Amino acid sequence: MVKVGVLLGGWDFRTGTTADMALDAARRAESVGLDALVVGDHVTFHGAGNDGLTLLTAYAVVTSRIELKTCVYLLPLRHPVPVALQAAQLDQLSEGRLVLGVGIGGEDRHEFWSCGVDPGTRGARTNESLQILRRLWQEDDVSFNGRHFQLDAVSVNPKPLRPIPLFVGGRSDAALVRAGRYGDGYTGIWQSRDRFVAATARIYEEAELAGRGDVGFEMGMQFWTGIDDDRDVARAFVGAGMEAMYRLPFERFERYTPYGSAAEVAAFIAPYIEAGARHVNLVPTQGTPEENIERVAEVREELRALFPERT
Repeated sequence: MVKVGVLLGGWDFRTGTTADMALDAARRAESVGLDALVVGDHVTFHGAGNDGLTLLTAYAVVTSRIELKTCVYLLPLRHPVPVALQAAQLDQLSEGRLVLGVGIGGEDRHEFWSCGVDPGTRGARTNESLQILRRLWQEDDVSFNGRHFQLDAVSVNPKPLRPIPLFVGGRSDAALVRAGRYGDGYTGIWQSRDRFVAATARIYEEAELAGRGDVGFEMGMQFWTGIDDDRDVARAFVGAGMEAMYRLPFERFERYTPYGSAAEVAAFIAPYIEAGARHVNLVPTQGTPEENIERVAEVREELRALFPERT
């Protein structure tokens, strides 16, 4: 089954989105049958923050079924011990619905320096943190002697209802190695269908080398998107959204970005599903949280029509 998730932002009354609006959108996403609520995460990305675990805690309270996913949580900005506790408590609160998707970020290196983290260490810190999280969720008295983190007989309780799935996001070779060695799933972004196929093979190769050949990875993709029957309007939505976020020309991303009607967006995504994607996260750029939910629900219906046996 292919799971379709919608990226739901947070709230900031200064930008016109209240907490009530965001919570209503979360309820709506569940009621229309979407499979996952996805949130991003930053501490101070060009001055703006959006704490992923805080958002999902709020969304967990107002929903009961929908999967709760970070994509991606900037793990290298945090110490893994408090993250282990936060995630475990959220998993219990949501009755086992949390998927912790992690990434290393780095588009705004000032964000890392602001948190006292050398951005050049973010990959190594993430690798150590993934190992620590997995152990803390299943063991007590955990000791770990790494380059960046040292633990001496550390226990974290409560523990999650079940081992929380750890997904790795990214498109670099290092992200593929990280997914194979430490992850349970992978979410690609800004890559072709052929690159996605190659990424899948590389992840399984790395898992085999790490003695993890029995892991059945959940592969997936995340797409920014604009949805409107008028392709020019749809392009304007997503172009403006991406340029505001990344401060780069939309043309840098356009060939990897589906926009247009819901049917056109679904047709763009279809080859990735045929290549083995089991989850699709959509980052809509419509005018309001409510409209974002409605448009992504339309794409899900189109995908169900294309792949009735998988959705």
